[in-house]
Amino acid sequence: MRILGIDPGLQTTGFGVIDADGPRLAYVASGTIKTNALPTGDLPGRLKILYDGIREVVSRYQPTCAAVEIIFVNVNPQSTLLLGQARGAALTALVSCDLHVSEYTAVQMKKAITGHGGAAKAQVQAMVARLLGLPGEPGKDAADALGIAIMDAHARVSFDAMSRQTTLQRRQHAQFKGSRTY
Repeated sequence: MRILGIDPGLQTTGFGVIDADGPRLAYVASGTIKTNALPTGDLPGRLKILYDGIREVVSRYQPTCAAVEIIFVNVNPQSTLLLGQARGAALTALVSCDLHVSEYTAVQMKKAITGHGGAAKAQVQAMVARLLGLPGEPGKDAADALGIAIMDAHARVSFDAMSRQTTLQRRQHAQFKGSRTY
């Protein structure tokens, strides 16, 4: 399974592509899509660059699914709205390519990658490099995107294992009040 991870941002959006075969992970590619060539006030132009850039990454690396970081609410509501629009452009690009998209918070990703939800960017970079056997650390945005892809790969292994379990049979577990079973 090839997974594309996206760390959305209005100025810099990180992407990371990994191959996952059960617990085995292999690095494919990573990088950033930058919109700083356009003026700050050109929001539609920046969103188009993000949309087109993500579609190009999908076309080049042919992922089977994608995972995107869920944004958090900043102190500045204007920044949150702008980041939300960048995230929307990323999601739209992914679903327009008929990819299934999973979503994870930064805290979930950091906890899965480093073991601590409040990990610093440098810790995420170091662990992503270690988990994927990279010769050096990826950039901050690319590392976050690779972390999201790794998080998705690990979650899929767990979800697949749970789905293989048989369903509970009648009277094999606790009863409701009033002696009703299910």
